Amino acid sequence: MKNFTQTLCLFLLAAVNLFAQQEKGIIGTTNWLNNWTEFRPNHVDYGEPTQILSGNISQDTKLYKKDTYLLLGSVFVTEGATLTIEPGTVILGDFKTNGTLVVSKGSKIVADGMETDPIIFSSNRSVKKEGDWGGVFILGDAPINKFGNGSSVNYGLRPTSFEYINYGGENVESDSGIFRYVRIEFAGRRTKEFGFFNGLTLAGVGNKTVVENIMVSYCEGNAFSVIGGEFNMTQMVSFRSSSDDYKFNYGAQCHITNSLAIRSPYVSGADGSRCMYVASYEDKNEVDLTKKGTVVKAENLTLVNVSDNLASDIEVGLVKEALYIAQHASLEMSKSVISGFNPAVILDDHITINNKNLDRIKFSEMYFNNCNGNIFTEHNSNNEDLENWYGNRAFFNVYSKGSDSETFIDLANSKRPDFRLRINKIYASNAD
Repeated sequence: MKNFTQTLCLFLLAAVNLFAQQEKGIIGTTNWLNNWTEFRPNHVDYGEPTQILSGNISQDTKLYKKDTYLLLGSVFVTEGATLTIEPGTVILGDFKTNGTLVVSKGSKIVADGMETDPIIFSSNRSVKKEGDWGGVFILGDAPINKFGNGSSVNYGLRPTSFEYINYGGENVESDSGIFRYVRIEFAGRRTKEFGFFNGLTLAGVGNKTVVENIMVSYCEGNAFSVIGGEFNMTQMVSFRSSSDDYKFNYGAQCHITNSLAIRSPYVSGADGSRCMYVASYEDKNEVDLTKKGTVVKAENLTLVNVSDNLASDIEVGLVKEALYIAQHASLEMSKSVISGFNPAVILDDHITINNKNLDRIKFSEMYFNNCNGNIFTEHNSNNEDLENWYGNRAFFNVYSKGSDSETFIDLANSKRPDFRLRINKIYASNAD
C-alpha cells in the first residue's frame, strides 16, 4: 500500500509539473516545432526549377510536389481563381525579377501542407540571403479602418489591373483559402522606392481564412504583416527576421495563439526591430477613427531574444523592446513569455497613462524573464505607475532573471530547438 501511495504521489507530481510547464508560453505535450520547421534553411538544396509561374493565374490551377516552381516576377492569382498547392511542393522566388506571389481579392490559395510534408517558399539562389525575393501577399475584402474601407498594396508590383492589388471591404467572413504548414524563407526584398517587402502580408483577410502553422525565417522585412481584416492565427513562427516579427495595423482584429518569435541581437534592420508592433495607423489623417482600431488578443506566445552575452548586447544598443504599442491600438496578452529584451514593452508616448487606456492594454499571467525593465512609456525612464499597475497580484504576472538554458527546454539544438518552458522554472513573484 505504501509503494502504491508513493507511486500515485509521483504520478500526480509529474502531472502537476507538466501542467505548470505548459501554462505559459508556447504549449504542447510534445514539441510542435518538430517535423515541419527548418532552422537551417541555408543548408537545404531544393534543386533547380522545373516549371515557371509568371503573369496572371486566372483559372483554377494546381501545383504538384513532383515539380519545383519558379516565381518569375510578380505572379497574381486573379478573377476568382483558386491556386491549390500540393503538400511538399517547393516554390522558389526568382532573385533577378523579385519573384512575388499575390493572391488577389476574391481569389483563393489552398496551400494545405502537412506536418511531415510542408509547402516551402524559398530563394532560387545557390547562396541564399535575407531579402532574395519578394514574399507572399493574401488580399481579402474584410474591413480596414482607412477612409473608404479599401486600399492597395504597392511595393512596385506591376499588375495588369489595379484591382489585383486592392484589399479591404465589408465582408468580415471573407474567405481567402487555407495557408497551413507552410515555410517562407529568405523573403523581404528591399525596393528603393517602396522599402521592404514582408514575408507574409495578410491584408483585409476575413475569418473564413485558415492561417496555421506558418514559419517565416531570415526575412529582411517584417515576417508577418497584418493589415486590417479579422481572423485567427495559431502556431506561427518567426525566426531571425531583420524587421518586426509580427506587425498589426490599420484596424486589424486578430487573435494569435501558441506562437513564437525568435530574435537575435545580431540580425536587425537599421532602425531596429521588435517581436511585435501594434498600431492602428501610420498616418492619422488616412484613417477613420470612428471605425475599429487595431485589436490584438495574444495567448501563449513566446517572444525570446537569443544572445551570447545579453548584458553586453544591451549596453552597445543591439537589443530593443519586444513589444511596441501605439496610440489608439489595443492589446490583450496573457499566458505569454517575454525573455531577454530592453525593456519588455514600450507604450507610445502619446498614450496617457490612465485607467481608460490601461484597460485597452492588458498583460495577465505573463512571465517576464531576464529583461532590462518591464513596461515603460517611450522616452520616460520613470515607469513606477506602470509597474504598480501591472505588478498588482490580480494580474498574476511573474518576473524572473533566469538564463535561457534554465528557462527553456532546449535552445542549443540548432536543428530541433524546443522553446517550451522547463518544468519547475516559473517562480511566483511580483517584483524584479
